[in-house]
Amino acid sequence: MSLWMHEARLLLRQRLAMIALGLLAVLTVAALVAGMVEVSRQRAAIAAIPAAQAEDIGAIAAWVDKKKDAGSAAYYSFHPTWDAPSSLAFAALGMRDVSPYILRVRALGLEAQIYDGDTFNPELALPGRFDFAFVLVFLTPLFVIALCHDLTSGEREAGRWRTLAALPHGGAALRRRRTLLRLALLWAAIGVPFGVAAAISGVAAGAILAILLVVLAYVLFWVGVSALISRLHWSSVANAASLAALWLVLVLVLPTLGHVAINRMIPVNQGAEIALAQREAVNHAWDIPREDTMRAFYANHPQWANSPPLGTAFHYKWYFAFHQVGDESVTDRVHNYRQGLEARDHAARSLGWVLPSVGVQALLTRMARTDLAAQLAYQDHIRDYHRRLREFYYGYMFRDRPFGKADFDRAPRFDAAI
Repeated sequence: MSLWMHEARLLLRQRLAMIALGLLAVLTVAALVAGMVEVSRQRAAIAAIPAAQAEDIGAIAAWVDKKKDAGSAAYYSFHPTWDAPSSLAFAALGMRDVSPYILRVRALGLEAQIYDGDTFNPELALPGRFDFAFVLVFLTPLFVIALCHDLTSGEREAGRWRTLAALPHGGAALRRRRTLLRLALLWAAIGVPFGVAAAISGVAAGAILAILLVVLAYVLFWVGVSALISRLHWSSVANAASLAALWLVLVLVLPTLGHVAINRMIPVNQGAEIALAQREAVNHAWDIPREDTMRAFYANHPQWANSPPLGTAFHYKWYFAFHQVGDESVTDRVHNYRQGLEARDHAARSLGWVLPSVGVQALLTRMARTDLAAQLAYQDHIRDYHRRLREFYYGYMFRDRPFGKADFDRAPRFDAAI
């Protein structure tokens, strides 16, 4: 124990080492605070939905109640959906930084509403928002290099290594003590702030422990790389330059090349193209006989086929029918688009088995439920809710039932927990 205490005192006297550890802790705290502030902002936005929705629907209901037209109620009413952040989202914002977490939908065609914002493949291999995952994956290796590149080469250049190696518990044992001490301090500089932030955010103890183990494994990887380079008996400058080059290759170059390669091997059209195709189908409905649209609609929705026939006047059930037919016309596009995104995501995660930086970032977003799978699950919730919303309004439009102010309260409510 006295040897460990001696090494700790020596390290504490190294001003640059202490500055590096302090800076890493400060960056970690800053990233955690930034993530918690962003998650708090998102939760506040979600919490404000009911009041804004009540005011909006109240104004529409007062106007619709005059004519009691169900079509007008369905057309002008927006219904909010939301994807509440998990307790761990502050650590890795992932897709929540580029995809909507609140979406107001109408009973009209859904695909254009979803893909107006598009869904981007999570760029697991590229730098993202400044959060805990960014500090861990991209910045922490640099601090490992700063603290571990000259453990033996510095002593050798100072002419002390032969003497230290000849002492009891010197040589390899001394190298191990110094390496493990730096590993522990680096882990503490990252892990302690995270543990505090996670506890404040209500993260489960098991999840906190899992993240701390991930941090330990990632830091250990870079400490191990530094130890391997030190065995080559190069100078401290050469060690630092080699490790910096490895960091550049393993954290930036190879992940970026892998990302580009995945995108080339798995081409995926943009979601905006789905929205455009759906709108073209909807616009085309104005130029064809209305009976053709209703025939196509009733083929997939026979429960409404006994609705009274259309007259010569405009009727909202025809309008909503061709929006639904427009949605159904891009079903294959939506399926292929989603399959392409999932294939890219799977390939990127497979790359994580080779590149620790990609693997750690992917693991953090998965645990925080901020990855592509979480975003697609949110879209599934929206689609299920939209189906219930359409069927609710269809029950009025296709049966020519009046829709009054009280009927607004009967509309389905979105439940994020479903």
